[in-house]
Amino acid sequence: MSTLTFRNSTGSLIDIPAIPATRMKNEFGAILERTLRHGAVAITRHDATKAVLLSYEEFVALIKPQAASLDAWTAEYDAMYASMQTPAARKGMAAAFNATPEQLGAAAVKAARKARTAGSR
Repeated sequence: MSTLTFRNSTGSLIDIPAIPATRMKNEFGAILERTLRHGAVAITRHDATKAVLLSYEEFVALIKPQAASLDAWTAEYDAMYASMQTPAARKGMAAAFNATPEQLGAAAVKAARKARTAGSR
């Protein structure tokens, strides 16, 4: 039995089993219980996925709005933009635009080393 990967309502990637349509027809009750426990099953015909049976909980999670509203994105953008308007940020951007290629390369190497060191902690 093959499996498909599915992002469930908690955001976790899980493998869902693929079940032949004939088995689905003959064992619907058991497969429904499995779906309720695990979230989803894929239904196949001739080894090709044709449908997915979801638990109601997973269905509700799919149709619920996941994205922030435009107002929330606008507020986040405005805050980020304001943080970039400080004298220190302006000075940093001026330095970056006026830097030589050698200075930019040295800064990139320094940042990469710092990131690598921070990641190994």
